[in-house]
Amino acid sequence: MENLLKGLPWWVKWIGIPVIALVVFSSLIGMIVGLLFKALVFVALVGGLIYVVKRVTSSSDSGSRRDW
Repeated sequence: MENLLKGLPWWVKWIGIPVIALVVFSSLIGMIVGLLFKALVFVALVGGLIYVVKRVTSSSDSGSRRDW
């Protein structure tokens, strides 16, 4: 690796390579964080749906049973 970087100008080693690494890995990290956020929203929505359905069906069990 040292021989590979030996002939390059200083700005490539100290500016170019870190900037490329930030661009590549920040987009990767952003994508992972985005997917985790979407998964959390999905779980919350499904949990809310289950809660509402159980609440509606349990209240209809105590009264008269109606079909939709």
